[in-house]
Order: sequence, then structure tokens, then C-alpha cells
Amino acid sequence: MWRRLFAARKAPTRPAPAPPIVAVAPVVPEREAAPPLAVVEDRFHRFVLGLPPAVGETASAAEQATLRRLEAIGERFDVSGLPRLPSVLPQLLRALRNDNLAGSQLAAMIGRDPVLVGEVMRVAGSAHFRSAQPIHSLQHAVVLLGRDTLRRVATLHVMKPILQASAGMRGHMAGPWLWEHAERCAHAAAFLGRHGGCDPFEAFLAGMVCHTGTGAVVRLLDQEAPPSLGPFSPVFLAGCMRIGARLSLRAVRHWEMPANVIEALVERVNAPQAPASSLGKVLACADPLAMVQLLVERELLDAELDYRGTWPTCFPAPVLLRGQQDLRRHFMPGPA
Repeated sequence: MWRRLFAARKAPTRPAPAPPIVAVAPVVPEREAAPPLAVVEDRFHRFVLGLPPAVGETASAAEQATLRRLEAIGERFDVSGLPRLPSVLPQLLRALRNDNLAGSQLAAMIGRDPVLVGEVMRVAGSAHFRSAQPIHSLQHAVVLLGRDTLRRVATLHVMKPILQASAGMRGHMAGPWLWEHAERCAHAAAFLGRHGGCDPFEAFLAGMVCHTGTGAVVRLLDQEAPPSLGPFSPVFLAGCMRIGARLSLRAVRHWEMPANVIEALVERVNAPQAPASSLGKVLACADPLAMVQLLVERELLDAELDYRGTWPTCFPAPVLLRGQQDLRRHFMPGPA
């Protein structure tokens, strides 16, 4: 009994401590890398021309001969045969740089082109600019839109028929796609221009006109390329687009575009040498941004791919990502 009463009491056993809980971050799968820039450009040009995928990588003897013939024709290309810009556009662009010009004077200048009047009134009445009071005059629309928007509207109005003008089977297909690319390229260039220290309108203008010569090359292919060439090799197609870049440069000089725009297109002709000017860097990135956007819209590229390795390195990757997102918001409204 005494032993039971005075025996040392055993401490109650305690359960063993649970192992510490270690938070495990969810595994986020890496996005698949997008194709390199050269592949994206080749895919875009095949889309514009309605061509199937390439069969081989190297240019055949027939393609090399055709390319030499196209280069010779391109050197002799008479830029005076290009459409002249309507006189109202250069006058209007100069006037819009004058802060002292009244809205009534701008309205009078725009009023000389009935189609441009309709476009200005249409944009002013759109949901983006809709005001509490109905638009009752052209002058009211001019004041509502502001100078930057007027410059863009006037440029779009003038350049659309020029870029869409086409002849021949391939040209008939290419014109609308080149115009859609021009809209997206101009939008992307204006966005990047604000980050690159450029005049946003000059950036917009450079993006709009950078593929002007591509339409001329498309027409030359209709006339000069024999049917036996087939779907064209990537080397041959890239050579054709270099000719197009040189013709675009001759066109902007013919149209007396601003000096910065001409310089940016000179640098584009000199690719793959990296551009040195601010606007040249903008154009080098805006062009593929627009290509990818148009191919994504047509379900020829996956929107979820990681395009950081596709873009040129002229801008930081976050800026280019925001530019890509801005294009999608503008040209793919809704959940997409």
C-alpha cells in the first residue's frame, strides 16, 4: 500500500510534436516558347500571299534567277507611278502642328475632301468620343477629336486605298491583309513611341507606311514568278521582302514624309544591322508585334505562347509585353 502511495509518479506521456508544415508553392507550368522572329515573318508573309508552308529551306536555281530579275526591276522601279498623297494631307499635317490655328480653319481644310469629312464625323460619333451633346457640325467634331486623333484619322483615310490597291491574283488577296497589318503596326508603334522618346504621330506614320513596298512586290510576283516556283522557299520569300523594304523607303521619300520616318525606314533596309535611331527601334519591334497579333487573330499562332524570345531586344521585355496586351485590347475586344 505504502509503495503504491509514495511511488514516483510518472509524467504523463505527451504525443510527439508534429513535423513543421512547409508551404509548397504551386507549380506553374512554363509557357511554350514562340517561334523565332524569322519563322514568324515567314509565316506572316505566307499568310499575306496565300501560300502553303515551305517544303525546303534553300532557294532553288529558278528562285535565285527570279530573285535577281525582281531586284533588277526594283532598281528601275519608277516611283512617279506611285499614287500621290492627296494635297490635303500634307497641308493638314503641317496645319496640325500650328497651335494657333483655329478649329474653324482646320474644319475648312478638312471640308475640301468629302470622304475625309465623313470619316471625321464617323470617328467623332463613335462610342469612344461620344459626348453629352450630339455632333452638330464638322467644327464641333474637329474640336472634340483633338489634333492627335485628327492626324491619325487623316492618315488612315489617305493610306487605306493606297495599301489596299492591288492587281493580280496574289495582290487581290494581299491588299486587305497588308492594311490590317498597317493598322496594328501603326497602333503598336505609337504605343512604343511614347516609351521610346519619339513623336507618337511620327511613330504612327512609320508603322503605317513600312510595308508600302510589299504590295508592289506582290504585284511583281504575279507578273514575273513562273508557276513552277511552287510555294517559295523561306530564303526566296525573305529576299522578296527585302526588295519590298527598299521600295517602301523610295515611296516615303517620294511622299516627302518627315525626316525621322525616312531614317527609320533606311535602318529597316539595312537590317539585320541593329537600328540606332529611336524611331528605328520602335519600328523594328512594332512590325513583328503587329504580325503576331494578326496571326493570333486568324488562329495561325497561339496567343498563349511566350514571345519574349521572338521580339527584337530594342525595348525591355515588360514594355513589349504591355504593347502586345495593348494590341489585344484594341483589336480583340471582349474575353479574348
